[in-house]
Amino acid sequence: MMVCIGNFFFRYRNGLFPVLFVLLFLDSRKVFPHQTFAAALGFAVALAGQVLRAITIGLAYIVRGGRNRQVYADILVQNGVFAHCRNPLYVGNWLILLGLGLIADSMLFLLVGMPFFVFAYLAIVAAEENFLREKFGAEFEAYCSRAGRFIPNFSGFGKTWRDMEFKWRRVIVKEYGSAYAWLAAACTLLLKNHWMQAHTISDPWGWTLCGALALVTVAYVEARYLKKSRTLIGD
Repeated sequence: MMVCIGNFFFRYRNGLFPVLFVLLFLDSRKVFPHQTFAAALGFAVALAGQVLRAITIGLAYIVRGGRNRQVYADILVQNGVFAHCRNPLYVGNWLILLGLGLIADSMLFLLVGMPFFVFAYLAIVAAEENFLREKFGAEFEAYCSRAGRFIPNFSGFGKTWRDMEFKWRRVIVKEYGSAYAWLAAACTLLLKNHWMQAHTISDPWGWTLCGALALVTVAYVEARYLKKSRTLIGD
């Protein structure tokens, strides 16, 4: 059952998942009494998820899009961060989503949106593992015995880092869209919360947030230009 559900989510996640992001912007009961604390905590959690994703992609990239929107893999990637955790990109996604929920200070998202995303990624992982087990057999089973499904074991990570080349160009090319999406969302959520509290954005904090949103947008446009013009090529 979970495999079937996972295949469904894998196929339609690009259209389905963004719908749940609407919950971030709906009025909801607050979680924390102080929005500054919620924003700082949320940004720290989301940044941790982004750093995990960046390190993972910079060391050993794995294509998560499948083939024809179906789970697929040519090889079983077992190096880089994948030597320490089988699904570091999904763990990074969870942290980013949790961080946005905290930044929004939204009880609704944390009680409805987060459980949905946890279940959806669990189902997708079940579908992916079913495919990998059928394709790679004993090799995949041996890999599972060495690396946990979600909880990273960073024992020996220093050696992993020294033995591999970190490809920052690949991080920019592969990750600029995702990074922009959550950073822009964070700025927008903070602007929304500030407006709800102060009824204005024409003050120092409001202008700071607008400036931050403009800055990340310019960075996104520049990264996209470099990618499309093939000035910056990820490998």
